Amino acid sequence: MKRLNGDLVSGAVLVALGVFVITEARGWNYMSEEGPGPGFFPLWYGIAMVVLSLVLVLRSATKAAPGARTDWGAIGRALLAWAAFAGCVALMQPLGFLISLALLTLFVVAVMYGRPLKIAVAAAVGNAIGFYLVFVLALGLSLPAGPLGF
Repeated sequence: MKRLNGDLVSGAVLVALGVFVITEARGWNYMSEEGPGPGFFPLWYGIAMVVLSLVLVLRSATKAAPGARTDWGAIGRALLAWAAFAGCVALMQPLGFLISLALLTLFVVAVMYGRPLKIAVAAAVGNAIGFYLVFVLALGLSLPAGPLGF
């Protein structure tokens, strides 16, 4: 059986995602009168994602050992992290950025890293406060707000 590892699978999925990001970003203004437009960052992010993902796929394909087994545990953990991130994005509208970020942090620290709940809660609260201090207070940016106003 030919080797199918997590790097190869995740790299191929990320290439597809990068192509989608580039395709979507091309529909937005690249530059505006004030400077970079809404399509500037996603376009370059998508290009970087495709390039780096292709490097990952190529490196994975060139080091494949015949007879090696697929590490489904690693693939499952990677997919779980992607699902948690997608859940965070989906919760941003109803709960707001800071609460959804705190829930994502709580999940990653408690479930994926297996840390005690006290540490996970402290990391989640600290991460949300850090984002608030940097982006809202220091930079004056507005983050998506939930029903509680933050």
